[in-house]
Amino acid sequence: QVQFVESGGGLVQSGGSLRLTCVHTGSKFGILPTGWYRQAPGKQRELVARIGSSGSTTYADFAKGRFTISMDNAAKNTVYLQMNTLKPEDTGVYYCNDFVVNRPWGQGTQVTVSS
Repeated sequence: QVQFVESGGGLVQSGGSLRLTCVHTGSKFGILPTGWYRQAPGKQRELVARIGSSGSTTYADFAKGRFTISMDNAAKNTVYLQMNTLKPEDTGVYYCNDFVVNRPWGQGTQVTVSS
């Protein structure tokens, strides 16, 4: 069964940066179309960015110009989310998952941006 593990979250001041890492295991395919999602307290989970198997990317409006999703060219099962110019409203738990096929969610990684 495919599993996703997220890491790299933490506490950062407004304007700071973080790089999140997503590793998936259990897939016979080295590359999976992967999305980064986030869930703020009291809100629904939302898509932040996604990257297709070909490398094409899509971003939510709030992420454009600040966040970059990328795939590790060597480790095909690893996807990153570089987040710059973080704002307090970016606070939440960040998850990654296959954006084409429903798969179990991982534990996520907490991102807290202080003002």
